[in-house]
Amino acid sequence: MSSFRLFLLSVAGLMLALPLGAQGARNIGEVRVDVSGAAIAVRVVGSSPELQALAQTAFNSHGRYRLVASGQAYEFKFTAAGGNQVRVDITRGAAGTPVHSETVAGATARQALLRAADVAVAKTNGLGLRGFFTSRLAFVSKRTGRTEVYASDRFFGEAKQLTRDGGHVLTPRWSPDGSRVVYTSFFRSNAPDVFATNVATGGRETLVSFRGTNSGARFSPNGQQMAVVMTGEGSPEIYVTNAQGRQPARKTRSDAVKSSPCWSPDGSQLVFAMEPGPQLYVMSVAGGAPRRLQLNLGTYAAEPDWSRTDRNKIACTVRLGRQYQIAVFDLATGSGKVVSKASFDGVEPSWLPDGRHLVYTARDRVSSYLCILDTETGNSRQIGSVDSAAMQASVWSP
Repeated sequence: MSSFRLFLLSVAGLMLALPLGAQGARNIGEVRVDVSGAAIAVRVVGSSPELQALAQTAFNSHGRYRLVASGQAYEFKFTAAGGNQVRVDITRGAAGTPVHSETVAGATARQALLRAADVAVAKTNGLGLRGFFTSRLAFVSKRTGRTEVYASDRFFGEAKQLTRDGGHVLTPRWSPDGSRVVYTSFFRSNAPDVFATNVATGGRETLVSFRGTNSGARFSPNGQQMAVVMTGEGSPEIYVTNAQGRQPARKTRSDAVKSSPCWSPDGSQLVFAMEPGPQLYVMSVAGGAPRRLQLNLGTYAAEPDWSRTDRNKIACTVRLGRQYQIAVFDLATGSGKVVSKASFDGVEPSWLPDGRHLVYTARDRVSSYLCILDTETGNSRQIGSVDSAAMQASVWSP
């Protein structure tokens, strides 16, 4: 196997020697830091046990809030309103002063509840944060015994298998409109190619299958282009194609291995990982020399994800000693900061739409799980149960 393919598998997080989940798996995603003074105390109630349980799960994962039984700053009451509708009533303090009431609809009652919870966040967080409960995940799991791509809501509800390739799949990434997921797969040959699956129909489309290896594709913010790594001309280089994977334009020119291209929110720049190290580099899509980001957090930085909400934030995976952690580079200050505080590895970050939280893969020697991380506090909570082994998540938000 070539050095590039080994690097590709490593950076993508697909540790073939380590199972996604194993007998005796444990919750490795829990990190709790006491930040009660900075969080808003809320009481969450529902008109049914199901509504209340989902609403409490949602707010328990949000770093801006902490659940209380009394002494709340706000109460959020969620009531089934017929059909796939949920009403949210927000009151302030023990006196129950009305703040806001709204009835929202969804494709399902579950989706309506999550939309109503996002309304509560928007009306009370005080920091201008956007809600993220209606976000959707695309991720890799071995639920069938082989790695396949799945989609679900932010809490693993309404999960749907999107691929049936029967071969190793890597790095699923949403299209901006949420209709397709682009991913890398080895199912056709011994070399990876890039495919897209239609989320509604499950139809598969070959996008990039040029000579050599083709991997790490990602749609531009407007959905009209893709960035992808290809080796057709020798060394792994970053190309930009149209949305159908055609008309490739080469953007980098060096012998160094490159991976994980990601677009800036306005689509004018790309951030990617490049050897030696690797380290992170930014370059204009129009061309020019890449500029290294000085994280000063060790000799390894990879898997960048540029926040769509805050153009100054790039999340990535760094290695500190023998352990991988999640870091955020601030383009405004030119500094990097480790934001995870775990005893296990944290890799493959993907921003949620509020620009504060992200989803990442937590892993140890026997398990890999998706977790949500509050980058302000370091609090981390596993998504789903210990049986919900998954990795390589990509977030999409309506």
